[in-house]
Amino acid sequence: MAENKGVLVLCETKEGKLASISTELLGGGSKLAKDLGQELAAVLVGSGVSNLAQEAIAYGADKVYVVDDPLLKDYQTDTYVPVMEKVAKQAIPQVLIMGQTSIGRDLAPRLAFRLNTAASLGCLELAIDPDSKLLLQTKPVYGGNAQAVFTTESFPQIATVRPKAMAPLAPDQSRKGEVIKIDAGLDASAVRTKVLEKVPEEVAGIKLEDAEVVVSGGRGIGSAEGFQQLEELAKLLKGAVGATRPPCDNGWVPAGAQVGLTGKIVTPELYIAVALSGSSQHMSGCSSAKTIVAINKDPEANIFREARFGVVGDWKKIVPAFTEKLKELLAK
Repeated sequence: MAENKGVLVLCETKEGKLASISTELLGGGSKLAKDLGQELAAVLVGSGVSNLAQEAIAYGADKVYVVDDPLLKDYQTDTYVPVMEKVAKQAIPQVLIMGQTSIGRDLAPRLAFRLNTAASLGCLELAIDPDSKLLLQTKPVYGGNAQAVFTTESFPQIATVRPKAMAPLAPDQSRKGEVIKIDAGLDASAVRTKVLEKVPEEVAGIKLEDAEVVVSGGRGIGSAEGFQQLEELAKLLKGAVGATRPPCDNGWVPAGAQVGLTGKIVTPELYIAVALSGSSQHMSGCSSAKTIVAINKDPEANIFREARFGVVGDWKKIVPAFTEKLKELLAK
């Protein structure tokens, strides 16, 4: 029986290009492959995706498996699971990673079952154990109050990784790699569902996960009107507004603004945390920010342990004063 070797990354696409989660996984996968002393491979599954093989190579892949078929235009369990099973059995990877996206969350456990292995979902970090060469899979446990490291001795070792947990490599268009085309072998009669319509999410301004500056508020903001003040500050800084779970649950901000374990992971240059306590659930979504500035009236709040700079006081006085001073400086 062939030995499992190498790292395989499932690359998702968006608007005719590799999705950001895919370039991130290729960057992280490149390090894993290097630590294993093996190759990094990518797999492109979809309709009209063959032309993206070189892009995957530019972002670090040594080999690209392409499954291009009209029946794969939209993600559906009935088509992607058998196709990925076919690819995995041909590639025989030691490690197979996907994004913690709607696709990865659905596909990974189903594929693991078919391949008689295990899958860890929602990982924050992946590494190779220097002794056993097994994949170390770090993910939140106990509601985000702790992090645990998992390994499995069955292959391939499958894991999904949360967006922004890994960093992409700088693309190198001069890189060369092998492209292997695989026939999907699908029968339209096997597809039991049909996509009737796609409604893209409309986001005004900078997307939260792409922002270089994020101004986040917690329960202490108290109202939707309070978040309007944070929005004014965020616009001045050319950033986006984030929130903890309570403001989202209360309808003060859209659910898509939530940062944390059950929300989005952000990695901005500057993260301004306003009237939020700094719970582990929230910090799991912003702890990779380059600089965290905390504003809280409670000097014992956990956020001050995480922040580089902190201001103890009432945000209703501090934020407006800060905003006015910014306006003054920007006007010069």
